[in-house]
Amino acid sequence: MKRFRYFWLLALCWGVTLQANAQHLQAGFDAREYEELLRLSIRHRDTPWRQVSTPAPASRLVYRSPVTGLQNRWDLWLRPDGVGIISIRGTTGAAESWMENFYAGMIAAQGSIHLNDTTNFPYRVATDSAAYVHVGWMIGLASLAPDIVQKIKAYYRQGIHEYIIMGHSQGGAIAFLLRSYLAYLDDPDMPKDIVYKTYCSAAPKPGNLYYAYDFDYLTRNGWGFRIVNARDWVPETPFSLQTTRDMNPVSPFPYVKPLLKKQKLLVRWVVRSLYNKMDRSSRKASRRMAHTLGPLLGKRVKQSLPGYVQPPFAPSNAYMTAGSPVILQPTPAYYARYPFDGKNVFVHHQMEQYLFLLHAQYAEAFR
Repeated sequence: MKRFRYFWLLALCWGVTLQANAQHLQAGFDAREYEELLRLSIRHRDTPWRQVSTPAPASRLVYRSPVTGLQNRWDLWLRPDGVGIISIRGTTGAAESWMENFYAGMIAAQGSIHLNDTTNFPYRVATDSAAYVHVGWMIGLASLAPDIVQKIKAYYRQGIHEYIIMGHSQGGAIAFLLRSYLAYLDDPDMPKDIVYKTYCSAAPKPGNLYYAYDFDYLTRNGWGFRIVNARDWVPETPFSLQTTRDMNPVSPFPYVKPLLKKQKLLVRWVVRSLYNKMDRSSRKASRRMAHTLGPLLGKRVKQSLPGYVQPPFAPSNAYMTAGSPVILQPTPAYYARYPFDGKNVFVHHQMEQYLFLLHAQYAEAFR
């Protein structure tokens, strides 16, 4: 009898251990999971949430960060099953928050952000030296990441080993960069067995094609998503302008002129003339855009962040979307409920609209 009780107790302990170590996050887009993320993200708007009409999330808010950088903030929630949720706030009504979006010069995917006289933020968000990212949202990441890393370490000791990274709009753009940053973080004290899943909702384009390649490879097989309302214009930003400099170096464009020498004189003259016109005009437009959205706007940023030092800017504006796409297609019922009146330009960008389309398109998941 004693032996039986011993084996029963051993089996019970083994079962508890297996349950504690079980992975709750699964690959693939999960409509119910995304619904929960939208519900808690809506609660960035006000506290104590008197004006939020959506049902309360099942998760519990355990930490809200102070406002830092250009009006950046993040929340930490815990799901009942022990999954942590890092929710990054999107654009606010403050001028600094909008300036972060328009400060769209491209910088290298590996470098440092000098926020002030006492804070220098080294980062790496891609391995390819041709990868560039949005400088404004890198400032957002630099403002939030040290606090996020500290909390991940603290909650790891409490048994939280799985995280969802979530952001809507500007928060989604920073969520891209945060996922990449955590993957390449050079910190011996950071646990290496943490599972991350990323939902970038209504997110703009975070960087160029080579950053997108890196993010998509990093989150391949269903671990990183961008969710888009097909009528939302925000995911179409920032403006993108591709030149021959943005192509892979093995492309034929650098060798157009040598190749033309093999052609007949008339063909050589016509093709060279057309190519030069297109190449010069696109490069000129790219230089103007890069200067306006980079160094020029950076002077305004320095007024909000005394001590900030602008990093070197890349001669590029070839922004690209990233993440496995989940497209929410509007329906006649959606248009009837959320009509565009010519003035409400964010009518298709709000989280309530995303929730409406989610329930319409994935109705079977909520039965």
